[in-house]
Amino acid sequence: MNLNNLSEIMPPDLTAEILGLITEEKYKRNHILHKEGTTCNYIYIVKKGIARTFYHKEEKDISVHFALEGDVTTAIDSLISREKSRYGIELLEDCELKVISYGELQALLSKYPQYEEYIRAIILHSYVQLANRVEEFLFFNAKERYDNLIKEKPMLLQRVNLGHISSYLGITQETLSRIRKSV
Repeated sequence: MNLNNLSEIMPPDLTAEILGLITEEKYKRNHILHKEGTTCNYIYIVKKGIARTFYHKEEKDISVHFALEGDVTTAIDSLISREKSRYGIELLEDCELKVISYGELQALLSKYPQYEEYIRAIILHSYVQLANRVEEFLFFNAKERYDNLIKEKPMLLQRVNLGHISSYLGITQETLSRIRKSV
């Protein structure tokens, strides 16, 4: 679901209301958009660049999601629960983002409850993406996960370092190198 053009998925009156709440921000590469251990108060739509969601485990940095142009990124665990997130979000390139505050979105939905179905659809899309990632780790081997990444987001290999990609796939960089050589 590409959200760079909201008018394609939402009625004109909702699009106008949401566009009135959105700000556009620019950040440099390596900026931490959301710090793990804090409550997330924003939803971001990547207009230009790449954002990476990650966590730390046993002093390792593990990538769990990449958001490219048109994709939504947020610390969804925190946004929904309103508790501190275990995830951080880092920008891998200079980025232009569309930003909407959780509080302003909630106020809009309180004022116009009929719009909840559209926001729910966006959240459900995020949930389906998460469920697909879990299924990849349950049912696919490393080569199949790599092949799926190439099929779904081929440009990542040119724009993201292999360390982040290998952690996203749940494999070592050495295993990633062997898989790439076999292709």
